[in-house]
Amino acid sequence: MKKVMFYILFVIFLIIVLPIVFTKRFETEEVSKINPYDYGDYSKISLLHVQTGAIEELTLDEYLYGVVASEMPASFEVEALKAQSVVARTYTIYQMKNSDKHKEADLCDSSLCCQAWMTKENRFSRWEDDKENEYWNKIVKAVNDTKGKIIFYNDEPINALFHSNSGGITELAINVWGGDYPYLQIVETAGEDAYTSFKSEVKISKDQLVEIMNSKYTDFSIDFYKDDYIKINSYTNSKRVSKIKIGNKELTGVEARNLLGLKSTQFDFKIEGDDIFFSVIGYGHGVGFSQCGGDVLAKLGKSYEEIIKYYYKDVSIHE
Repeated sequence: MKKVMFYILFVIFLIIVLPIVFTKRFETEEVSKINPYDYGDYSKISLLHVQTGAIEELTLDEYLYGVVASEMPASFEVEALKAQSVVARTYTIYQMKNSDKHKEADLCDSSLCCQAWMTKENRFSRWEDDKENEYWNKIVKAVNDTKGKIIFYNDEPINALFHSNSGGITELAINVWGGDYPYLQIVETAGEDAYTSFKSEVKISKDQLVEIMNSKYTDFSIDFYKDDYIKINSYTNSKRVSKIKIGNKELTGVEARNLLGLKSTQFDFKIEGDDIFFSVIGYGHGVGFSQCGGDVLAKLGKSYEEIIKYYYKDVSIHE
C-alpha cells in the first residue's frame, strides 16, 4: 500500500509540480533577458532643487506626481496623462542609468535641464480652488495606473524625449542635438492647431537684433540696406529651419531659436519698418512625444500604449 501511494505521489509530482517549477524558472530567465537591469534599483531618486541647491530624496512615484503635474495640463485626457506618466518614468530611468551631469543627484527640477517638477502645494497654488483635488487625483491615478511601466527599444529603456506641441509634425533628434535614435522618427499629428501653444509671435527691433547678435558674436556685422540681411537658407524634413543667415553669420535653427527666444525652430519672419516679426509654429524641440498631439489622439479614443507607440517607433512597454 505504501508503495502504491509513493508511486501515485511521484506521478503527481511529475505531471503537476515539475512543469510549474520549470515554467517559473523559464519565465524568470525570460524576464531577465527582457530587463537587463533591476527596476527595484530605481525605486528612489535624489532630486536637485536648482533654485536652492538642496537635494531631496523621493520615491519614484512621488517624483512622478510632481513631474506630470508640472509638465502636462491636468485638463488633458486621462490616456494622455497616462502616456506622459510612462514617458516621464522612462526618461527618469534612462537619465539615472546613462547620465551623471548632476554629481550628487540623479536629476534636477528644471525643464531646461531634466524635467520640470513641483510640490503638491505649489501646484495647488496655481490651480483654481474648485479643481485642485480633482486634478491632483487625476494625475495620481495616471501615474498609479501605469505603475512600473517603461518604454523599451532593444531591451533597454529609451531616451523618452517629449515636448509641448509639435506644430503638426515631429523632428529628428539629429537635427537638434546631433544624436541619432532609431525610435525617434518624424510623425505627423493633425489637430494640434486647436491648442494655444500652437502659434506664437516674437517682435524684435533692428537695434535689439544687433544687441542680441553682438552678445554672441564679437565679429558680427549687418547691413540693413541689403534685401537679404536675414534669409532662411535651408529647412529640415519636418519643415523646421535648418540654417538661417543673419547679417554675416549663418546660424542653425536651434541656435536662432535660443538666441531670439522663439518657442520652436518651425518659424518664418517678415520685416515691417524697424521691426522683424517671427511667426512660430509649435512649442519645444519637437522630438519624440508631443503632449498636445497625445491629447488629440486620446480624444480620438487611443489608449496610452497606442499613443506611445505612435510617437516612438518599434518600442515595447512593460515593467
